[in-house]
Amino acid sequence: MGIVAYRFLPVAAIPRVDFPVISVSASLPGADPATVASSVAAPLERRLGQISGVTEMTSQSTLGGTSITLQFDLNRNVDRAARDVQAAINAAANDLPINLPSPPTYRKVNPADAPIMILAMISESLKPTQVYENADEIVAQRLSQVEGVSQVFVGGSEKSAVRVQINPGALASTG
Repeated sequence: MGIVAYRFLPVAAIPRVDFPVISVSASLPGADPATVASSVAAPLERRLGQISGVTEMTSQSTLGGTSITLQFDLNRNVDRAARDVQAAINAAANDLPINLPSPPTYRKVNPADAPIMILAMISESLKPTQVYENADEIVAQRLSQVEGVSQVFVGGSEKSAVRVQINPGALASTG
């Protein structure tokens, strides 16, 4: 009886709920996570926290950058929330360090979307920095141009940077 009844059970689709979530990111190359948190993330968090309808705000500061995720009420329109986020970023501009290479950016995010493809690139003949540059400049650019691709993220290596340490006394003595 159970097997026969099983065929007549109604099936209801699980409702798709799009959470209004926006991610804000900013970079300060060469800065340690504590400096990024205090000089970049904190001013942004103060302004973003004033936006109405924010139910949750999380931030993560790493070497050279920060990412702040804002989740809004379900009844909040994500496009209007995005305008409020842009206004908050503009308002925080005076509180941010003047040496930011570019202003903070934001993007709409759906936390239910999972990656559909993860690629790993290695080489026995190229240096890791060259592999990263190829992934970033060639592969990621071409993948981001495919219709329907919303985000391409390249990770696993740092872009090369030049650091110069100067001995002020020796520099002064040489004129």
